[in-house]
Amino acid sequence: MPRFLDVSAPLVAGMPTYPGNPEFELQAVKRVAQGGSSNVSRLVMGTHTGTHVDAPKHFFDDGAGVDTLGLDLLLGRARVVEITRRGGIGAEELVAAGLREDIRVLFKTSNSALWNSSGFHQDYTYLTEAAARYLVDQGVKVVGIDYLSVEQFKKPGAPAHHALLSQGVVIIEGLNLADAEPGMYEMYCLPLRIVGGDGAPARVVLKR
Repeated sequence: MPRFLDVSAPLVAGMPTYPGNPEFELQAVKRVAQGGSSNVSRLVMGTHTGTHVDAPKHFFDDGAGVDTLGLDLLLGRARVVEITRRGGIGAEELVAAGLREDIRVLFKTSNSALWNSSGFHQDYTYLTEAAARYLVDQGVKVVGIDYLSVEQFKKPGAPAHHALLSQGVVIIEGLNLADAEPGMYEMYCLPLRIVGGDGAPARVVLKR
C-alpha cells in the first residue's frame, strides 16, 4: 500500500507567521449552539500563511499569479534532500547532495523541529543567493523548504527569491518535513486558486 505523508503545517491560531504578515484566525460567523442554522466561519490569513506557494508576482508586479502556475510543476516526482548545516545553505552543500536532473527539490533541515515550538524563529536555515542560482543552473523548477521563507531573515533585496522567481522557479515554503526520509516521492501540491495572487496557502502531500 502506498504511504501518504502530509507535510503541510496545520492552520491554527497562534501558529508562527513571518513578521509583518497577517496572523491566522478562525472567526465564528454562525454557530448551531447559538441558534444558527449551521456552523460557518471566517478565515483571516495572509497569502503566505503556513505552508504556501510563492508565485513570481510575490516580487515582480508583472509576474505570473499563483492561479496561472502549471499543475505539471506542482504535481510529480520530488526529491527530499536533507541538509544538516544550520544557517545559510551554499552551493557547496548542494554540490555535495549530488543533485542530478531533479526538477522538484524539497530541503529538509533543522527547521522542521521549529514547528514544535511557539513563536517565530529568526535564526532558521535558508538558501543563499549562490545556492538559488545553482539550483536554477541545474534546471530545478520547484524548490521547497521547511520554514516560512527560503530567504535569510530580512535579507536586503531578497536575492534568493529574485534569483528563483525571475526564472519561473516555483517556491514552496512552510513545509514540515520532520517525518519525511530523504529520497524520492510523488508530490501533490495544490495552492488555492487565487486569481492574480502573489502566493497562496497549499496542502502538500508526499506519496511513497
